[in-house]
Amino acid sequence: MGHPRVLFISAVQSIIEVVIKSLQFIRRRSIHCRIEKAPQSDSLRGFFHISGEAGWSCSGLAAGYSISMTVAVGEAFAESVAIMARLRGPDGCPWDRQQSFDSIRKYTLEETYEVLDAIERRDWPNLAEELGDLLLQVLFYAQMAADEGRFTIADVLGTLNRKLIRRHPHVFGEEASAAAGNQAVVDAEVDGSAARVLANWEQIKAAEKQAAEKLADAKGKGEGSLLDQVQRAQPALAEAAKLGSKAAKVGFDWSEWRDLLAKLEEETAELVAAVGARETAQQQIPFGKDRQEKQGQEQRRDAMEHAEVEAELGDLLFTAVNLGRHLGVDAEMALRGTNARFRARFREMERAAERPLAEHSPAELEALWSGAKLKLAQAAMAEAADASVPERVGPEGVGQ
Repeated sequence: MGHPRVLFISAVQSIIEVVIKSLQFIRRRSIHCRIEKAPQSDSLRGFFHISGEAGWSCSGLAAGYSISMTVAVGEAFAESVAIMARLRGPDGCPWDRQQSFDSIRKYTLEETYEVLDAIERRDWPNLAEELGDLLLQVLFYAQMAADEGRFTIADVLGTLNRKLIRRHPHVFGEEASAAAGNQAVVDAEVDGSAARVLANWEQIKAAEKQAAEKLADAKGKGEGSLLDQVQRAQPALAEAAKLGSKAAKVGFDWSEWRDLLAKLEEETAELVAAVGARETAQQQIPFGKDRQEKQGQEQRRDAMEHAEVEAELGDLLFTAVNLGRHLGVDAEMALRGTNARFRARFREMERAAERPLAEHSPAELEALWSGAKLKLAQAAMAEAADASVPERVGPEGVGQ
């Protein structure tokens, strides 16, 4: 058996060749691949190097990455993929096996916000952890897709690699960009200008969108909608407001904000009805043998009733967001303000309580809440009053 490092380099070289073929870089052009390390050093200056006769090249790693570090990264990623497969496997985790694309969406959003929070706090150790949690979401989705025969994590990486090469002709060359699918004519000579890079990026992205629309038309799925102009890839509150605004341009909107109050009452009643139906159905679940025989049927019905409650709550939220639009209030900012006030009031409750909050009755908690609201409101009024009083100025212009 050969030396482990030699075997590893050989394996990576084979992987690169497969990637090259998957990107179709070898079609009608000469491609060379080699792995090299910097002379007299264990540090790599281009762990893998791919080049073509058109003059483009791609070096895998910058100087400073050691062979041992590169091996560790590859092994760690492979281990993460294997762990995720084990968790979803027959002898894996019951909770992980029960999850679906829909059920873990909320966790993806949560992990994204936690990454942003760590960045804003400049908490680098926590950021490393949160990025790992976000990567877990990618591995989770990819494993579920692989389980269903849709795609694998290798497809995810291949798509990403093609996109990066396609949208960076100034780095990999125009021929490589075209080979990766770029159909836009751009000037790859950006002369170090980030603005020109961004302009090329948008032009290439627009060409991709146009090609996708043509493909949809060819498949008979190209019927457009006015609301297609509103991106789905944004927070739901912002999307709801923009959908309402876009629909209003063709007259599909409430006449005034008061009409939305009536709509809120209507949606609230529908939500109450949906929840009531679910509770009634749960009370009618049989016991004993009949319960076991109907367990699968009840589970499907529970899922349908939960979906109905979720839909009605969504309608209520959509109406509330558009009430904010009519009032000129951004729903996201309004909710963030409410969240901040809730945090402050709850913290004041904790300070005012003589014993842990969990030991208080509902009536006592309500009294603490009311006291916290009053105290913070009085403090805010006092602060506003102080800010409105002009500073006294002495005879020589010195504040007194």
